Amino acid sequence: MPSLLLVVFILQLVLHIINTVGANTINELLWILYNKFPTPTHNAAQKVTALKRDIVRLKRELGLVSAQDDFARWAKLQRQHDKAMAEFQKLDSSLRTHQTRFTSTVATLRWLGTQGLRFALQFWFAREAMFWIPHGWVPYYVEWILSFPRAPLGSVSINVWGIACASMIALVAEAGRAVYVLATTRAVRQGVEKEKPMAFEAKPGAEKRPPKSEQKSSKKEL
Repeated sequence: MPSLLLVVFILQLVLHIINTVGANTINELLWILYNKFPTPTHNAAQKVTALKRDIVRLKRELGLVSAQDDFARWAKLQRQHDKAMAEFQKLDSSLRTHQTRFTSTVATLRWLGTQGLRFALQFWFAREAMFWIPHGWVPYYVEWILSFPRAPLGSVSINVWGIACASMIALVAEAGRAVYVLATTRAVRQGVEKEKPMAFEAKPGAEKRPPKSEQKSSKKEL
């Protein structure tokens, strides 16, 4: 059985990922994955995708055909477009209904597996000590805060351990984001500096020589 310390840490990590990515984005990704498998909506989703491509193709062809010069072809394309659009709207409406039900189920399961599990663990292990602090390391009021609400005095409660895990995960995520931004900015700056033309400095003592015509004229004057 995994350690309770590790379970709380993983739970806080999952909550941080969900809050960072966004529940709606996760729901959309799960819906796409759900339709990839042989589910009741698999065939309908594949047909909706094919109809989207057909509608785009027919619209492009309609734009290239003139209704005055080639009315027969234009009318045929228009009928095909209207038929595909009607079928697409019907299937898409049915899929939207299934997606709403799917999203509601996923949201319920996600809450039970994250927030609900966190509340259950905090209630069930409220009197348990996650680990003990050596006696005399911190003052009495700090021991009372670390054991809040019902853990033994001198220990760290599951509530405080969860808050500590969430804070540490947030700090590490912010540090990683800052390092990524700095590295990206430095790479872009170096690329811009490489593209700039380099200016060559003239060697010290090097003087401009006069043109050959001026040299010949000066010799003649001498």
